[in-house]
Amino acid sequence: MEAIEKRKVGGIVAENFRTAKVFTEYGIDFCCKGGISLEAACEKNGVPVQHLVDDLMKVASTAPESKYTSLSISDLIDHIISVHHSYVENNIPPLKAYLQKLALVHGERHPELHQIKELFFEASDGLTVHMKKEELVLFPYIKAMQASDENGFPLSAPHFGHIDNPIAMMEHEHDTEGERFRQISQLSDGYNAPADGCQTYRVAFAMLKEFEEDLHTHIHLENNILFPKAKALYEIVNKK
Repeated sequence: MEAIEKRKVGGIVAENFRTAKVFTEYGIDFCCKGGISLEAACEKNGVPVQHLVDDLMKVASTAPESKYTSLSISDLIDHIISVHHSYVENNIPPLKAYLQKLALVHGERHPELHQIKELFFEASDGLTVHMKKEELVLFPYIKAMQASDENGFPLSAPHFGHIDNPIAMMEHEHDTEGERFRQISQLSDGYNAPADGCQTYRVAFAMLKEFEEDLHTHIHLENNILFPKAKALYEIVNKK
């Protein structure tokens, strides 16, 4: 068996989702940057490898989180849309309103609020377009591949060519949004409202923190579980 130090971070989390908490505690990105080895991630983040391995081993004794990896491709897509896409759509409007108000009321004393608002507005626009591309183009084709494989009917070639093309675009956009939220987290001091922050301030930062956490899970499910399954299925369907 491959040593855990050589395994990809995203693969470790895909096998046992409880390890995500450990990586988060060490500041290691398991979603957008999950394609590198644990060893490389530790080196990049200045984390002692053995410390991380020891903590991962503590959660490894618990049952692996299999509810996502065991889902069919179609069921996983339905879960992503109904849970994570819906979450993004439902939380963008109130967060925009709160951040607009905060920048207006507190922006003079806390100029970083203007940057946070701008970054979130950019993220909300980017994610809205991104999710529609998935829902209207990539996800339907992946579901069609599954139906073709199960029922044995031929599948027309997609207009985007190889499945790697739209997946690479989605992963690039995931990286873009992940970076935006890293900046938001830094600007907000890890989503900690200042002492003079009002209730809206605290609520908005708590919502931003939750939004980023949901985004990490959302991206992880796509980058580390759905997309590898889709690539493997593409090869199977196109060999028939």
